[in-house]
Amino acid sequence: MKTAIVILNWNGEKLLEQFLPSIVNFNSPEATIYVADNASTDNSISFVKENYPTVKIVQNPTNTGYAKGYNDALQHIDADIYCLINSDVEVTKNWLAPILQVFKEEENTAIIQPKLLDFKDKSKFEYAGAGGGFVDLYGYPYCRGRVFNDLETDNGQFNDVSEIFWASGACFFIRSKVYHQLGGFDEDYFAHQEEIDLCWRTQNEGFNIKYVGTSSVYHVGGATLQESNPHKTYLNFRNSLLTVVKNVPTQWFLFVVFSRLILDGIAGIKFLFELRPIHTWAIIKAHFSFYKNFFKFFNKRRKLQRRYEYNLHTSVVWQYFGLGRKKFKDLK
Repeated sequence: MKTAIVILNWNGEKLLEQFLPSIVNFNSPEATIYVADNASTDNSISFVKENYPTVKIVQNPTNTGYAKGYNDALQHIDADIYCLINSDVEVTKNWLAPILQVFKEEENTAIIQPKLLDFKDKSKFEYAGAGGGFVDLYGYPYCRGRVFNDLETDNGQFNDVSEIFWASGACFFIRSKVYHQLGGFDEDYFAHQEEIDLCWRTQNEGFNIKYVGTSSVYHVGGATLQESNPHKTYLNFRNSLLTVVKNVPTQWFLFVVFSRLILDGIAGIKFLFELRPIHTWAIIKAHFSFYKNFFKFFNKRRKLQRRYEYNLHTSVVWQYFGLGRKKFKDLK
């Protein structure tokens, strides 16, 4: 099974210097490593060429973000399986074998995520994907091992192989034929939550998404865009709303969209009380962008086959903030 490990890079020489060695050292014979560069202006490319001549380079002409950056690069990479991995991820020995084995045994599994642990505290799960992702009735994403900002300690509770709703873009395995069949990532996202949209569309086509907890990687998180950055708040709120418009089943559409607008308003007020008005303004800007793009994304939903019912019985917001349930096992 021909595998391509593809690292999207933009001015990440220091990250490549720190994290590329583990990917090279723990690689397998059936995998080829690529750096897909989004028009970096630092010495990223020369660093890779000088120190890792076996790593192949694909150069994009401009910095078009995560979604289009990968879409452009993967047109030039021939493989059965793509592993899309962030430049701030450290992999572990034998991380590839369990994942490739599931692909070999399960033809209908199209996307896989390994266990995602925090590089800064390797005993804990990492925010971006933890033990595999889900969405609630209102389209809010959460993970096994991470509900909102509460991270669980890894005690082996998610060392399983399990079906999930979405896989983290920090380390995202996908069959190439499915990726291209679905047109890759939606480039209107630019960055953040485009992997949730792609996972949703993948399930609409009848494929499965799996978490393989026998493979572990460590993710820094926020290395390219810090959690405190208001632009990240803007992208997360805007893209989450657009994902709802594009993918939520018709019978729940109006209820979910209006509920989300109200809940986002409450989140904006919460930021004001926390003396973080710049994030409130980011939510307001996200909503203006959402209104601007509403009909564009509404038209996209007409092309989708909505065969997959997401979690219609869970409000992770109510359970977390109202009932104080901080761990995945406590969610009902």
